[in-house]
Amino acid sequence: MSTEHKKVLVTGVAGFLGSNLLSKLLSEGHTVVGIDNLSMGRMENIGDNINHTNFEFIEKDILDASVIEELDNDFDVIIHLAAFKIPRYGNAVATLQVNSKGSENMLEFARKNKTKFVLASTSDVYGMSPDIPFKEDGNCVLGDSKVPRWAYAVSKLFDEHLALAYMEDYDFPVVMLRFFGSYGPNQHLSWWGGPQSVFIDCILNNKVIPIHGDGKQTRTFTFVQDTVAGIYAAAMKPEANGEIFNIGANEEITILQLAEMLNDIADETNKSEIKLIPYNEISSGRKYQDVMRRVPDTSKAERILGVKAQTSMREGLKITYDWQKRVTSAKVETA
Repeated sequence: MSTEHKKVLVTGVAGFLGSNLLSKLLSEGHTVVGIDNLSMGRMENIGDNINHTNFEFIEKDILDASVIEELDNDFDVIIHLAAFKIPRYGNAVATLQVNSKGSENMLEFARKNKTKFVLASTSDVYGMSPDIPFKEDGNCVLGDSKVPRWAYAVSKLFDEHLALAYMEDYDFPVVMLRFFGSYGPNQHLSWWGGPQSVFIDCILNNKVIPIHGDGKQTRTFTFVQDTVAGIYAAAMKPEANGEIFNIGANEEITILQLAEMLNDIADETNKSEIKLIPYNEISSGRKYQDVMRRVPDTSKAERILGVKAQTSMREGLKITYDWQKRVTSAKVETA
């Protein structure tokens, strides 16, 4: 991989993935301009890097086209991470607008400057496909349009198609990355951050761990440093241009096993009861559909990007548990 130092624009830089990617880019000697409106990102996430010589932070919203017009025109690559996530409890309008309009604004910026564009997509686009493990050229099988969760998948699938259309019509490289369950330090401490974030919070606060359905649905979770390695390789390697990649780990576990593993990792005094919650109790009377298995085929990322998840589930969860315990204790002390 080229060690040439690049100028990189990162949207959503103060978020979970953005802040971890920022540290990687700066440690490799690149210059970074980061944008975030701090609606979900946190200044604490980028606090260690805010005064770095090679980093400039812009607190703006990518939905504002005038913000884009004011940016420098000499970026080597744009890494577009800013997004709104699964509207499990509302926010469907924001999800669709932020993800479609935000991506369009950034693609327009890339088009004007012929800048390589790396798009953060999601494993959710595979929907309820029965073809396990999911391959990048496999089918995307989404559920009923009246189920709110699919708004996120639809918005990201639209982003992928829009990026590919821009590449074809305007001749600049794009790369799409489908992330599988990233977790780790700086993760959001709510359902937005994923089940592991909520389960750790329950354990630390002696609350019952809520599991939707029977808990037998499976996922693969990817430690953030492994996710970042994939993003970095996609941004730096010309061989990635024009491709879609699954970025994830291959250790498939049930959600129930995830809760049990976290209980096992926790201190003896911090064990939590596990409670199964029927789907009809979490959907406010609306139809709810879950994905029963979500497992990536990561051979393409291994072959072209040269990356493979290195962190075991237990190892990554221990690091994450210790981090979340530390930040939670710090919040209590400063309250």
